[in-house]
Amino acid sequence: MEKIMKDNEALGVQYTSLLSRIEKLNAIGIALSTGKDIPSLLEMILIGAKELTQADGGTLYTVHDEAQLTFEIIKTTSLAIHMGGTTGVAVNFKPIPLHLTDGSPNDHQLAAYTALYGKTVNIPDVYQENNFDFSGPKAFDKATGYHSHSFLTIPMKNHENDIIGVVQLINKIDSNSNEVVAFNKEDQQLAESLASQAAIALTTHELIDDLRELFNAFTKSIAFAIDEKSPYTGGHCNRVPILAMMMANRANSIQTGPLKEFTMSDDDLYAMEVAAWLHDCGKVTTPEYVVDKATKLETIFDRIALIECRFELLKRDAKIHQLEQLATCNESARSGIIETFEKELQQLESDWLFIRKCNTGGEFMSDEDKQRVDQIGARKLTNSDGKSVPFLTEEELKNLKIAKGTLLPEEFEVIKNHVVMSQKMLSALPFPKNMARVPEYAGNHHERMDGKGYPNGLMREEMSLPSRILAIADIFEALTACDRPYKGAKKLSESLKILGFMKKEGHIDPDLFDLFIHEKIYLDYAREYLTPELIDIEEPCEIFGYPFHTDPN
Repeated sequence: MEKIMKDNEALGVQYTSLLSRIEKLNAIGIALSTGKDIPSLLEMILIGAKELTQADGGTLYTVHDEAQLTFEIIKTTSLAIHMGGTTGVAVNFKPIPLHLTDGSPNDHQLAAYTALYGKTVNIPDVYQENNFDFSGPKAFDKATGYHSHSFLTIPMKNHENDIIGVVQLINKIDSNSNEVVAFNKEDQQLAESLASQAAIALTTHELIDDLRELFNAFTKSIAFAIDEKSPYTGGHCNRVPILAMMMANRANSIQTGPLKEFTMSDDDLYAMEVAAWLHDCGKVTTPEYVVDKATKLETIFDRIALIECRFELLKRDAKIHQLEQLATCNESARSGIIETFEKELQQLESDWLFIRKCNTGGEFMSDEDKQRVDQIGARKLTNSDGKSVPFLTEEELKNLKIAKGTLLPEEFEVIKNHVVMSQKMLSALPFPKNMARVPEYAGNHHERMDGKGYPNGLMREEMSLPSRILAIADIFEALTACDRPYKGAKKLSESLKILGFMKKEGHIDPDLFDLFIHEKIYLDYAREYLTPELIDIEEPCEIFGYPFHTDPN
């Protein structure tokens, strides 16, 4: 009776121990499902396997290109050895080849054998084992005084039954005697279960990483295509994300001032970066004749050439008229006719140069210049039907009198529509929860703090800070860009002065402007993306609109 009671007690202890180990296995499995990166996952797997089996040492290998096993983590508790994983200590051992130089399988090395055949191998005592080459462990024992005894080597198989790694455990420590013993059947089953869960976790994580890499590549290819669509905005979609993330990271780390409470998680920062890459994706629907309108008269081609021909016709007509007069005049009138003709030629040449200059666009066009365009346009020209027609058509006059840039109001509306299309395109995508605000961030980069922006006329308090960051990044990149159709690259001082006026006028976020200047983000960006001759300012105190600046006017 006493023996039965003792046996029952032993069974109870054994059952309790097994239950505890199963609970630990479940806990490890849950932890694996939340792992954030591969090194920490690998470390969690090996440490978990050691704890479950009470192993003193362990090594985790991954299979690379189906050709070799790479050492990822090595951990031996009794020798205080811990390399790889999150330790920052590199594992400098050479990879183990899965095949020999003659192409035959590397059957004699235990880890390679497990990877090749997907079989768990449990060896009670390596010094009594003749099927595998343990010269390495034995040499290690001799050098360190360690005694390698029991080995348990488990393959890690993914959902497609491919071997993606190997876990090798060394020297199980008996919890009662503290002696090294062989791994038992329960150890093997638990370790195999953990290896299976680990393989799924690793594969899932790698799949997520691969999908994110694919998504990032696709995102950048869209941005690249938009930049390539127009020679005048080449690089814009590439540079805006760089500038936006510079601002976001600084805003995220600032500890003082109005932005000290602002925080962004890694997911938030990633969502913003994606939004920055895709902020102009709607431009894929914008007609090229509008995007590429480098001059006011450009459509399929620049119609300034037609107007040049008309000026040549006027010069020809003036010459014919002069010759006709000279043929019938008396000698005293001759010099006056020639002088009148020369003045007319000079006026035509002056008018031609003026029209050509107007066609290039710019930042401002005066009322006087517009009136002169009308006067030139009112000249008469005889067309091919012999009819007298205005020198410039109504449509040409309308284009030449564009006050700023090269776009008509209706063409600018077409350009503005790219933001609406960006919102529609991005809102149609099934973004995961952590990226749900990408359409908002990207779609609001042309809104203003005073509600005068587009497409929705949002006020500052209605816009998220990432949207406001993106708005400044978009503006500053455009100001400093050297490839716009109606202007050359502005010097840094001029671009910052314009940005300062935008702060004063309620166009951009004042707190973000101050951050942009105080943290010298403008200078970090300029040194990387502007030519040296454009960097004519460095210190914040020189910049209009910054709190420490004193405007001389």
